[in-house]
Amino acid sequence: MKRFFLACGLVAGLVALAAVPWAGVAQAQGDVVAQRKEGMKRMGAHLEAVKAVVESSGPAAPLAPRAEEMRAFFAGLPALFPAGSTAESKARPEVWSERAGFERAAATATEAATKIAAAATADDGAAVAAAFREVASSCGGCHRNYRAR
Repeated sequence: MKRFFLACGLVAGLVALAAVPWAGVAQAQGDVVAQRKEGMKRMGAHLEAVKAVVESSGPAAPLAPRAEEMRAFFAGLPALFPAGSTAESKARPEVWSERAGFERAAATATEAATKIAAAATADDGAAVAAAFREVASSCGGCHRNYRAR
């Protein structure tokens, strides 16, 4: 069963990585904004699923593929904010003017999602709950500093 969930996690990670625009690839500004909006909605849905498991003390193992997709998304998040991608976006100018801080915020979310993935793979509900709080906190911190209301 663990192999099945590991395989699902790997597939989800590869799918997520395929959706990330890589540096040096020309992309229309509207496309990248739409991509990051869609990705953020997916991450919100994943967090809601994690929250439901945490609140119900349900099995954590089925969350592993979601957590792996979150990790991959957050790791590639800075690439979804190329210079000038501000049209129809709530991104604040600080995303670009304070780029090192923005990249640290993405790294913090990546680390927390990595903890959820490891805890889910181990089916450790308590560790998933702790890592969930870290991810939620990192999301809030990033949005406070880098997203217009």
